[in-house]
Amino acid sequence: MLRLLGLCGAFSLALSSNTTSRSTQLYVQPHLSIGSCLDYCHFRFIPFLPCIDDIQRIANSPAEACGRGYCDAEHFELNYKTGDGVKVESRRNHVERTRVGRLSNLRELCLDERGFPVRRKCEIRNGTREWESLSNITCRAAQQLSSNLNRLAVESPPDMISRLSDLLRQSHEPLRPVDIFSIAQIFESLLEKPKKDPNVVSDLIGICLQVMATDRETLRRSAELNATNALLSNFEDYLDALPPQIVPKESCDVVAKSQSQVSGVYGVNSQIMSHMGVHALISNELSVFFVNPDCANVTGVAVYSLPTYRQDNSTSGSNVEGFGYSPLSSSESLENIRARKGLETAAFLPEQLWRELKQKGATFLVFKVYTRDSLFVETESRVRMPSSAVISISIPGMEDNSLPLKLPFFLRNGNANSTLMAGGGCGYWNYETWLSDGITTCSSSDSLDTPLDPVILCHADHLTQFSFLLGISKIQTGVDNYEDDRTLDMITNVGLSLSLVGLLAIFLTAALFRSFRRLASTKVLLNLCLALALQTLFFMDIGKGELLRRLQFTDRCLIAGALMQYFLLVVFSWMLIIGFLQFKRYVKVVGVIYPRHYIFMSALVAWTLPLVPTLLLVKLDPASYRPTQESPDMPHTVLCYPSGHGLYLGVVLPIALVTLANALMVGYISCSVYCALHTRGTHVLQQLRLFVLLFFLLGLTWIFGFCSFFQWGRVFSYLFCLTATLQGFVLFVYFIILNKDNRRAWFGLICSFKSKEEMDIVALRTQEKSAFSRTSQVSVQSSSTS
Repeated sequence: MLRLLGLCGAFSLALSSNTTSRSTQLYVQPHLSIGSCLDYCHFRFIPFLPCIDDIQRIANSPAEACGRGYCDAEHFELNYKTGDGVKVESRRNHVERTRVGRLSNLRELCLDERGFPVRRKCEIRNGTREWESLSNITCRAAQQLSSNLNRLAVESPPDMISRLSDLLRQSHEPLRPVDIFSIAQIFESLLEKPKKDPNVVSDLIGICLQVMATDRETLRRSAELNATNALLSNFEDYLDALPPQIVPKESCDVVAKSQSQVSGVYGVNSQIMSHMGVHALISNELSVFFVNPDCANVTGVAVYSLPTYRQDNSTSGSNVEGFGYSPLSSSESLENIRARKGLETAAFLPEQLWRELKQKGATFLVFKVYTRDSLFVETESRVRMPSSAVISISIPGMEDNSLPLKLPFFLRNGNANSTLMAGGGCGYWNYETWLSDGITTCSSSDSLDTPLDPVILCHADHLTQFSFLLGISKIQTGVDNYEDDRTLDMITNVGLSLSLVGLLAIFLTAALFRSFRRLASTKVLLNLCLALALQTLFFMDIGKGELLRRLQFTDRCLIAGALMQYFLLVVFSWMLIIGFLQFKRYVKVVGVIYPRHYIFMSALVAWTLPLVPTLLLVKLDPASYRPTQESPDMPHTVLCYPSGHGLYLGVVLPIALVTLANALMVGYISCSVYCALHTRGTHVLQQLRLFVLLFFLLGLTWIFGFCSFFQWGRVFSYLFCLTATLQGFVLFVYFIILNKDNRRAWFGLICSFKSKEEMDIVALRTQEKSAFSRTSQVSVQSSSTS
């Protein structure tokens, strides 16, 4: 993101609900109320409303009767648009028997204008159970694949998974949101079957792989139907029901021999180590591990990337699709796991934790590793995203996901320079967004002299899917926002460059013209310009990490971050002082007396007061200056800046207070000047010029920055980048170009150069004429002598 917006991005971390339960229902419906038994009546305060029960009698308990019963299967007619989209024809459709309050699929797929499936609801109407009316619906016809998948979801035949696999494998059509919706429903029907079939696991993984390969926009639209969440939840729930069949206790007595076979359809490699109680199904983007700890005390797995990983002993898994794995026992050392070469992710249950869980009835473990986060689609705006694999840990049969002790797991951060601060850290998926409560992220090093270890150790007090997350970044929001941020970066770079040129011109003017630099107001202005120039240079240079890598100090990032914080606070200190001086000038016009040496006193306060919060933060929380995150468009750069509480108290709070004070003073000054000029009938142009000057001079452009941080609209990001970066250039325009005295001084200097040049030319011509005259005289004298 842009460097000036780095302040706003650094402290944005999304924390919302802490629920970890899965959401599997498609098209979540509101709960029925008693009043809906008679939707035409609305007498909700009558304790007993008449409602017809299952046997067509008035219900004694309408609250229960409203939620019971079914709507019978029904044939009906629906209007469909033909292929040209102009003509409409009537087609016969059908819905199956459905419980009250549920939505039923139509046998012949009907799409609305967005391409989403139209479903029919069984509801209570006039005290009886009736199907929702679809008389005002005109359907769009679906593609062949979509129609076949919908028919498969409606019929739910015994071999639906193999037929689904064949449909997806044979079709060349891209998946649409309605297709993913149908696949999720097929998975749900499979989950509802009482008998679970372990032979379909490879097909389930392959189907998920095809969905994961779908483009992000389609997956995002599928999430509006809750299809991605339902698909993910049904997939994991079905796998969690299989360990008794896949890794039964009887298999532990099998002779120590590993078996491996590859599914020819999706390339899923099935590896069985019965003597260790491990059955692995591995693919390039999704792998599943079933574990029976009773066999060999294996309570976890470690997954490696190849070719870094090498098979060193017989307990390691085979190399498949660029990955290898090895089982982990409950007595493993955290240091040894982290030290393994090429480690991508690992998780295991320590001995004490597993012992306590066994006492609660735990028998099996299931691990799923997703190397892509395609199925984890946030329904709200993305504020954090995974930069590692996602590892899901579940204990079948355990109703409570909370753990008595912390569970350690490792994740490889895909952005090695990213920090654990300011939004970076391990988190979990709650089927809405990524959260971090209950998750502890451990740093591998307390010193910034060594690079951050890309393998991150985390601890969790509950079970779900885990990943290492990065804070606000352009890589989270897709291609459109990425291009949007590139535009903002360009605006920022142009604005900062113009500001530096303007500040240089102000310094040059002060150096050339004594009349300008002797003014008291100029001395204050030069202090502000110096602070602005230093702040801008640090954001443009050290913010990119160029000078940061040249520094050899042990705490080089601490120094760079503290300097950027200090210069930013100095700028705002000077803006507060200038605001106070302008207030006295325009409001208290009569009797204004400035104390002696007030400029020196102002400089002493402005340059020393910011040292207090800066040094306090350096002393009390030096770790907050760790690099906040890697820049997406410059993958090897880091931004050292305060984070966490240090950011709020050491940067945000002072800036907010100064901005608020200056805003109040600008408002008071504007009112005072308006009243004074309005009585004289003076033009409004002068008032407008003064307001614009004060708006830039006193840093009120940062109001747009705060609005952008609170996500009140993308327009505030553009306003902030357009205004805040041009502060130095605007000062140049107002104090140099629009100032009559400075304009005359520059014109005089330029004219003097021109006059001197003209005089030099005249003198040169005079010398040439004199030389020519002397030469002519000599020639004449020589002729006379002759």
